[in-house]
Amino acid sequence: MKVIVDMDRCRDHGQCVFSAPEVFRINDAGRLEFVAEPDDTLRDVVEDAADVCPLQAITIED
Repeated sequence: MKVIVDMDRCRDHGQCVFSAPEVFRINDAGRLEFVAEPDDTLRDVVEDAADVCPLQAITIED
């Protein structure tokens, strides 16, 4: 699984962090950081994070 975040679209709302803190985090500068290729066992939480993103900036590829 590959996580792609359109950083031009992302506004660092952080909803993904609440859904999948193992994959997404807000750094000290207030910007989103993420694991681009998380373990497949995290698919459900990553899909939840993509769903709750207010700007739909997260996509998942297999």
